[in-house]
Amino acid sequence: MSVEIHPTAIVSKNAQLGTNVKVGPFSIIEDNVSIGDNTEISSNVRIKQFTSIGENCTISEGVVLGGIPQHLGFKGEETYVKIGNNVVIREYATIHRGTAFDDGITQVGDNSYIMAYVHIAHDCKVGHDTILANAVTLAGHVKVGNYVFIGGLTPIHQFCRIGDYAMVGGASAVDKDIPPFTRASKNHALLYGINIVGLKRRGFTTEQIKLIKEAYRIIFRKSPTIEEGIKEVMEKLPQTPEIKMLIDFIKTSKRGIAPEASKRK
Repeated sequence: MSVEIHPTAIVSKNAQLGTNVKVGPFSIIEDNVSIGDNTEISSNVRIKQFTSIGENCTISEGVVLGGIPQHLGFKGEETYVKIGNNVVIREYATIHRGTAFDDGITQVGDNSYIMAYVHIAHDCKVGHDTILANAVTLAGHVKVGNYVFIGGLTPIHQFCRIGDYAMVGGASAVDKDIPPFTRASKNHALLYGINIVGLKRRGFTTEQIKLIKEAYRIIFRKSPTIEEGIKEVMEKLPQTPEIKMLIDFIKTSKRGIAPEASKRK
């Protein structure tokens, strides 16, 4: 099928639109934009230069993609926004280009769902199959893993990381790293154990969940320090891919790990 562009839309001749792309009323698509097959752009959308969108995506009303970074050091260099396949971006969400202070790319992975009024700042990386609920705000350089859920009205501090399969409750304020497989909430965010429901939904076995839960208990609740907990886990528990992922995430943290709720009390 051919491209369908509403008469009131403005689409640059230098934009690359795949087959069966639809562009709604009053939307603007600038130079150096690529849009994959079967993607639908609703009304009043602005897709700015150096933005690429994959196949089978839905971009709702009022979305702005590829905006200039809100970074005082940005000098107009060529940087990018990259949206994967099968991504839904709901009303009035904004995603800004990267900067030369990172790899220059702001990215959203395949099959992700970005709800209304979400802001994804410069140089953020959002993994695949991830949900950001209404009005989630990612500051610069935030890295969100795969299969993550972040509840509405939650801000994430710059350079923070959210590990794979983690869940962050709504109206939290995240200023430290949230390890994979965990649940976090409150202001500022604290850890509240393992994301058991999420892991079951993603097909983790009872044995896998049991092992992750025990590693969490040792590292965050039993041991006097995280370092001692990691040492014990490495000595006593099987080094499965999940345990290795958890340990590696903690060891590579630069902002520090969010505190465990029971210890904070």
